[in-house]
Amino acid sequence: MNDHDVVIVGGGAAGLTLAHRLVGVNHPGGGPVRVALMEPPPGPHTPPPRTWCFWEPEGGDWDHLLAARWRHLTVVGPDGAAATTPADPYVYKMLRSTAMDAHVRAGFGDRVEQVPLLVEEVLDGADHAVVSGVLPDGSTARSTARWVFDSRPPRPLPVGRTLLLQHFRGWFVRTPADSFDPEAAVLMDFRPPQPENAVAFAYVLPLSAREALVEYTEFGPEPLTTEEYDRHLAEHCARLGLEGFEVTDAEQGVIPMTDAALRTRVGRRVFRIGGAGGATRPSTGYTFSGVLRQTEAVAAALERGRVPVPPVPHRRRHLAMDAILLRALATGRVRGAEFFTGLLAPERLGDVLAFLDGGTRLPRELALGLRTPIAAMSLTALDHLWYSARSALTPGRAPASPPATTPDARHRPVR
Repeated sequence: MNDHDVVIVGGGAAGLTLAHRLVGVNHPGGGPVRVALMEPPPGPHTPPPRTWCFWEPEGGDWDHLLAARWRHLTVVGPDGAAATTPADPYVYKMLRSTAMDAHVRAGFGDRVEQVPLLVEEVLDGADHAVVSGVLPDGSTARSTARWVFDSRPPRPLPVGRTLLLQHFRGWFVRTPADSFDPEAAVLMDFRPPQPENAVAFAYVLPLSAREALVEYTEFGPEPLTTEEYDRHLAEHCARLGLEGFEVTDAEQGVIPMTDAALRTRVGRRVFRIGGAGGATRPSTGYTFSGVLRQTEAVAAALERGRVPVPPVPHRRRHLAMDAILLRALATGRVRGAEFFTGLLAPERLGDVLAFLDGGTRLPRELALGLRTPIAAMSLTALDHLWYSARSALTPGRAPASPPATTPDARHRPVR
């Protein structure tokens, strides 16, 4: 007999969302699904508060918890030309992890057991999986479960052909006078100097007329130091004309943007969810929408008594298109600032958001493709097809390919 029906490892966006969805879920024959959420006790392994952004139509399940929402999005080109466009039919939304965490845990009741365990090992088995780790007092503990969903990043990251790192640091700023338009978010501002072999941009997410998250981001081979991020942020705040502002909080992180295949099923009883299970869209780093689709499918499968394999929430052709884009950026065949500025032109913004959310059909996607640098993207597409064909002929051994960025690309950190 298992200690639990479901063990969820990790209390980030994916773990909390799945636990939230399983509250109230019963087995087909009756009786609650017994759930345990296992995460490190407060301390050095506790992640800092995070900000999750996503877009969806108005009226979503998390709307009552949002820190802010915007119906208009602005894109600023390298030359400073700005275009603000309605995001219809979408609304761009910001959710703080602190608000979600408090709301979800308040609803657990006796349906989700919260276990302060630093998980060290997950062992698969024919009838159950075993999760073991260290308790706050230093003793070890183990638990069995029918199904285990692990949201921790895999170590090492599966090897793909192309890897870029989306690395960033943001300041929450407060100004003494009105400085922001609360109705419009700056999605991408390409005025920061463009580094070699990388794409740099800033964005501004207003929380009020005097408060905003100002963030500097790069798609590149390796992260910067905190001091370097702060220098870029100070320069961009000056570029925005902000004076006398106060930095009230900061966030910093790294998201892998890779064409590596991230499997959701890693054993008979063990699965990966969230970014670890391919919920992150490789071309953008956005994850939250994928998490929502993935966890909804898992909850529905458990309620129907089926094997709850989390789906990869992105279509195969979209992942192939993302792989081509990543390769084009990494090889320098396209210049990221010009590419994204053109792609996100006002007349195409709604279509691009729909594509990135997985809601477009092939004809519309081909029409969007015609708005990109056709020669460079066609060459990269042929390169990708050739690489994929050769890989299929030699399964388990990918053919050698040139470095994605520079001769030092082999030294890129895997995060």
